[in-house]
Amino acid sequence: MASSHSSSPVPRPSGRGRAGIYHKERDASPNRCRPVRSLPDVCPKEPTGEGRALCDGPSVVAEHDRWTVFSSKVNLPAALNDPRLAKRESDFFTKTWGLDFAETEVMPSFYLPNITREHFGPYLQEMAQRERIHERCKTICPNKDDVDAVSSITTNHDKSRAELEQVPKIFMKPEFALEDPATFNAVLPWSHFNSAGGKSSRDVASSKLLQEKLSHYLDVVEVSIARQISLRSEAFFHAMSSQHELQDRLQETQRAVSVLRGRTAAIDRVMCQGPLRALRTALTRNNCVKLHNKLKLMAAVHQTQPTVQLLLSTSEFVGALELIATTKEVLQQELQGIHSFRHLGSQLCELEKLIDKMMVEDFSMYARSDLNRSLKDEPQVLEKERLASLVFGLLRQRKLDFLDIYSDEMIMAAKLIVSQCVAENVLHIEEIDTEVVTKLADQMRLMTFPQWFQLLTSVFESFLLFLQRIKATLNVIKNVVLEIQDSNQKMRLLEEAASEPAGQESCQSLQLLQGEAELAYLTHEGLFISDALSEAQQQQVQDQSSAAGTRTQQNRTEPESTSREQNFMSAENMMPSDQELNRVLNNIQELLFTASDVSHDRCVKVLTARAKDGSLERLSSAEFVCLSQAVDGFIRDTEELCGRRSVSLRGALQSQANRFVHRFHEERKTKLSLLLDNERWKQAEVPAEFQDLVNSIADGRITLPERKTTGPDDKKPAEFLLVNGQKYAVVGTVLLLIRIFLEYCQCVSDIPAIATDMLTRLSDLLKHFNSRSCQLVLGAGALQVVGLKTITTKNLALASRCLQLVVLYIPVIRAHFETKLQPKQFSVLRHFDHITKDYNDHISEISAKLVAIMDSLFEKVLSKYEVKAPMPSACFRNVCKQMAKMHEAINELLPEDQTQRLFLRINASFKMHLKRQLARLGVVNDGGPQNGLVVVDVAFYTENVQVLKSLERLELNMAEIWEQKR
Repeated sequence: MASSHSSSPVPRPSGRGRAGIYHKERDASPNRCRPVRSLPDVCPKEPTGEGRALCDGPSVVAEHDRWTVFSSKVNLPAALNDPRLAKRESDFFTKTWGLDFAETEVMPSFYLPNITREHFGPYLQEMAQRERIHERCKTICPNKDDVDAVSSITTNHDKSRAELEQVPKIFMKPEFALEDPATFNAVLPWSHFNSAGGKSSRDVASSKLLQEKLSHYLDVVEVSIARQISLRSEAFFHAMSSQHELQDRLQETQRAVSVLRGRTAAIDRVMCQGPLRALRTALTRNNCVKLHNKLKLMAAVHQTQPTVQLLLSTSEFVGALELIATTKEVLQQELQGIHSFRHLGSQLCELEKLIDKMMVEDFSMYARSDLNRSLKDEPQVLEKERLASLVFGLLRQRKLDFLDIYSDEMIMAAKLIVSQCVAENVLHIEEIDTEVVTKLADQMRLMTFPQWFQLLTSVFESFLLFLQRIKATLNVIKNVVLEIQDSNQKMRLLEEAASEPAGQESCQSLQLLQGEAELAYLTHEGLFISDALSEAQQQQVQDQSSAAGTRTQQNRTEPESTSREQNFMSAENMMPSDQELNRVLNNIQELLFTASDVSHDRCVKVLTARAKDGSLERLSSAEFVCLSQAVDGFIRDTEELCGRRSVSLRGALQSQANRFVHRFHEERKTKLSLLLDNERWKQAEVPAEFQDLVNSIADGRITLPERKTTGPDDKKPAEFLLVNGQKYAVVGTVLLLIRIFLEYCQCVSDIPAIATDMLTRLSDLLKHFNSRSCQLVLGAGALQVVGLKTITTKNLALASRCLQLVVLYIPVIRAHFETKLQPKQFSVLRHFDHITKDYNDHISEISAKLVAIMDSLFEKVLSKYEVKAPMPSACFRNVCKQMAKMHEAINELLPEDQTQRLFLRINASFKMHLKRQLARLGVVNDGGPQNGLVVVDVAFYTENVQVLKSLERLELNMAEIWEQKR
């Protein structure tokens, strides 16, 4: 239980605890510890001149006679021990509970945790910093005597400050000057002393008082100054002693410096002046060598202008430009600042501009002479070396628009080609007087088609040669551009190699050699500017090797080598960049496309000039096919040559083709209408040429065969047209119709571009034939148009067979057109499906018309039928006679299957009318006499019908005729 007064206090039980016992929480944490009161501070506060203001706790500077609880020297165990007790080691509980209190082992509480040193860790960490501050304050805090001394000093300092504060502030200002009237009046206010009546005793007293005040201010300041000097007297005397010591040391240093200077002068005289004189002499020699090389270079540059004039006289533009560029670089790098050459740079610039104009004019003259020369018996490229030189020079000067000059000359030459071709062809035509007819378009319209077609062919040939020549010339220009690109790429590779440290020296030498090889030509006394540069460079290398040991020479040679590299690189940079060269290549290709377009445009003008009066629309099919093939051949050749798809010429040909198709269709439609209007719908003989035409179609040849001359061995016309083993009885109009749609197919084969238009027109033609034949036969229009007395069954059967023949060839026509159309155009083929449906409907209407004719006959005859003798009756005899006539009329026209189907329908109609008539007469199947008579008539009808060809199985079923009585 023993403890000192500095130990931590024991926590006291709280009034809220159970049975007055303090319970500590089980999961006590540092954050939940009870706040601990800090130790009392024994350090006094900072002195402020207000006496001893100390902390509330015990202090070493407090009065000793003041007793507090902290002054107690008896600890708690001493106070609790009772000396009267024999057992002093007992605890303090025996004092209250008596001697009979027996110590027993107290079981540890289950509510209190086991307290270890780790539980006091947070408290110790928190109090450590405060304890260190407490110990530091005890060492710093002075004793009572020191505090008294400090207080006295502070008191004197405050007293002197108070006295100084009595002195007015005006005397303390830096700008204080009595010369200033305001300051003087403020210090000496004489206005108070001068009264109107003169001096008075009061003024004298005031002046004395002012004098005493000023004297008092002076005494206060002097006392303050004396006090400050007394405080700093020790430092003043120390500075004086240090000054004497410093003077002694300076004298020693002066003597040492004099000795050192003497020794240095001796070393300079003995060891430095001779070697420096040798170095100065070597430097002078190097400068003289450089001056000599510079003079040689100046002599070479002086001959630049005469050499340029000499090169220009021989059209060596590239050499002149290279010489000018090299000279300008030499003036900027090697000869910069030479007074005698101050005007040479501007003169060279003017000379370069003059060369630019000369090159442009020369290229224009070259293009004009190349494009306007004869297209035959001459090389494609005129003066190839001259062209390459001009292009190289123009590109070097960045005159990238030189292709526009060539384009303008090309357009003019294309116009002249047409004029020359027309003039050459008109000379051989006597019917055209060029003095009367001066315009080219009028002259072309006066030509016949063969003459004009020959002119067009010569124009096509001339333009092909023209385009071949242009392409060859542009290829030369393109090769020059590609060579420049290759050169630029090589230079970039050299630059990349030069940037590497390992190969820097070798690449620099390679660049110098290439740059000097490109420098231009003869100058003074047979020397080159490149020779002068190489000699100067070699001498410089020798100088560098001889003075390699000196740092100054190395520093001088490095900038010179760098400037030399920049010099050659600037010469290369005069060429266009890769982006500009690629733009030139694109312009070359566009120029070739423009040449193709210009050629096509001029050919379009030739076509439109001829078609102005409609002469191209009046061409025959063969002539227009020749024209179309010639134009297509020229378009293919130009597209293969130039790689550009023609638009204008194709458009013009398509326009003429549309007009031709329109006229072609109108002629054949008109012809077909005339044939139909004159058709008497009788079976026509089939000439051998039409049979051969049908046979060629069956063999897959959808073309018109050549017309054969008539001879004694020619076959006779046939009665029927044989198609795939079937006989077709046709009229003459259908034979011509077959030839007409073959003409359509032949035209599409020759001119595939008009396939869509031609298909539409052929569909219209087939529809016209169907509708017009329907009007003439079914509509009985032939009675008025041709003058037929009546439309017979033979006419109807013949019309049906003709329609069937046309339907047979529609799939053939469709397949032929499908091969000529693009996949995206297949939708127009649906017209053939509609036409086929219309033709089949027409055929069905004709069959229905034949049945209707017999139906009306049955109704008329059977309405008079009576069941009485003699048998067979006259009514049935008449019916059988009409059936025989019907069969005779159509048997040779229609095939057997169609005849059978038709008579089956007629037989069904007869059954219906007979059944109706018997029902009207009341005749039933009862086995009576009337029944027997009807059976006899029916048997007669069946016998007569079955005698007819292909109707052997036709009969009447009596069970279907009789109506059962209910």
